[in-house]
Amino acid sequence: MILRQLILAVQFLTRLPTPQVADFRPDDLTRSARWFPLVGLLVGALVLLPVWLLQDRPLLAGVIGLLAWVWVTGALHLDGLGDVADALGASHRNPQRFLEVLKDPHLGVFGTVAIGMQMLLKMVLLSELARAGNPWALLLVPAWGRWATLLWSRRLPPLQAGMAERFAWQLGVAPLWAWGVVLAGAALWLGPVLVLAPLVAWAGVHYWRRALGGISGDCLGAGTEVMETALLLALVLVPPAL
Repeated sequence: MILRQLILAVQFLTRLPTPQVADFRPDDLTRSARWFPLVGLLVGALVLLPVWLLQDRPLLAGVIGLLAWVWVTGALHLDGLGDVADALGASHRNPQRFLEVLKDPHLGVFGTVAIGMQMLLKMVLLSELARAGNPWALLLVPAWGRWATLLWSRRLPPLQAGMAERFAWQLGVAPLWAWGVVLAGAALWLGPVLVLAPLVAWAGVHYWRRALGGISGDCLGAGTEVMETALLLALVLVPPAL
């Protein structure tokens, strides 16, 4: 059962090859969500590797690290960021248009700019971590980002039928607390500033509740991207002690 959940979590969040799982059921996604932070650690390890190996060439480290990040995730969360940026931009004067624009499969100007700026910012921050010569806390950044999706799914109602609704079906509070403790303990060792990650995630709860009254699957992806960048920025501004 656990192996099945792990495989499904890896399949959903990454493009890494995994064994096929037969008889997929609607509640499988919710059950596998408890392992999302673990998959985040895997993503972090794959991004950390080129950044660590290319520390003496920080610009190249940032580029290759970003390529690894986009490749392993299949740009899953960037897609959500683009869709949400378009929806927020188009619904600025008419909030009722948010869901209408969110369903549009085409990428608009707001989404294009948001994705471009996000990738540029991530590349620069990865380069700065490489230049500092101590990128180890990078391992935890994608894990905290995926931990945040568990919190948002628990605390916010879904705006529509979709991924946000499916995450919330049977997601208990135990995985949220357990992974929070594990990641906070690792942060104290690798990058103490990352113990503030839960506060960033809670800020996301308040933002989505105030702005939209709930959350969608695209919002989960956009929130993950924003949280990852915020944590990278914190690591650059407050370097790890090691």
